[in-house]
Amino acid sequence: MKGSRWALLKSPADLSPEQRGSVASIATTNRHLYRAYLLKEQLRAVFQVKGQAGRELLAGWIAWARRSQLPGFIALAAMLRRFQQLIWNTLIHHMSNAESEATNTHLRALTRRSYGFHSPEALIAMAMLTKGGLCPPLPER
Repeated sequence: MKGSRWALLKSPADLSPEQRGSVASIATTNRHLYRAYLLKEQLRAVFQVKGQAGRELLAGWIAWARRSQLPGFIALAAMLRRFQQLIWNTLIHHMSNAESEATNTHLRALTRRSYGFHSPEALIAMAMLTKGGLCPPLPER
């Protein structure tokens, strides 16, 4: 199992021949680890497929994870089951909160940088310049 960590983390399509051999040896020597690897890859496929097929894959994945006898995946399946309707909405409507989360992170970083400013207007101006889409003409240009 030594040296197989990166093989287990990578996508199967990106594995080198040595890494494929490593995963194959894990399949025969450590059934629990190989089952966890298969569960990870199946969950990745759920979010690649999207739509109704993604919903069906997610339902099957939750059932498989609950039967897997792997405590971490059983807990994950319970959590996904609680949020299943929201995940289905994401799979069907292709909507995500990633853009708003990225904007929030960017604004928090700006806030940390703005502690030396004399007024909140400077922070607001920086936020508008970086995230507001403004491109004022600069005197040097």
